[in-house]
Amino acid sequence: MNLFALNAALALGWAALTGSFTLSNLVIGYVVGYLALWVARPLFGETGYFERVWRVIRLALFFVYELFVSSLRVVWDVLTPSHRSRPGIIALPLDATRDGEILMIANLISLTPGSLCLDISPDCKTIYVHAMFVDDPQALRDELKQGIERRVLEALE
Repeated sequence: MNLFALNAALALGWAALTGSFTLSNLVIGYVVGYLALWVARPLFGETGYFERVWRVIRLALFFVYELFVSSLRVVWDVLTPSHRSRPGIIALPLDATRDGEILMIANLISLTPGSLCLDISPDCKTIYVHAMFVDDPQALRDELKQGIERRVLEALE
């Protein structure tokens, strides 16, 4: 059994013991199960599970931050009389090679207000992104590569 499934089973066991199957109680059960597995980690040998959990949490927190900042930027541009948006389309070369990585990068870009993944090249090495604020195309490419793409690759490695 892999460690994620074991951790999920421990979270369900926690919820069953407490008698409450709410999301917050399942999260608490997951954290308690993670800590129990972390204490018992010498039994499992070499595994990247414990580091991967932290990388996934970092990706989620980064995305929530980007969601908040980009939402404010779009709202500010819509509500103020002077529109500062300079929409454009950029080609973003990818370091990601697996379909799951590319899918997650494209979806996170599309879920962020002010940007949308339009297409992926047939060789899956480039994503075409429409963005609301393209003052400097290279700066936007660098921001996406060092932000979303890097964190997705870290989380899914």
